[in-house]
Amino acid sequence: MNTRPDLDDPAQRAAYQRELRMVARPVRWLGVGIAILAAVLALVRARFVPQIPMILPLFLLGIAALHMIAAVVIRLKYHQARMKPSE
Repeated sequence: MNTRPDLDDPAQRAAYQRELRMVARPVRWLGVGIAILAAVLALVRARFVPQIPMILPLFLLGIAALHMIAAVVIRLKYHQARMKPSE
């Protein structure tokens, strides 16, 4: 892992913010995609196919929330490891 960034320097802080944005990015985007899919499924159920059980969009929303929480935890762990003082 790289050395600890100097967050007092604006250039290094901006670079570290960009680095953090890339951490767990696929997990976050997957969570957003699943949430959109759940919303579309709920709309389709409400308008066109009421036979779809309501638990399905709710289940997908739960899975999306778990992905978002996992992304936050991954990013937090990355930040903690990155900020750990070098030995």
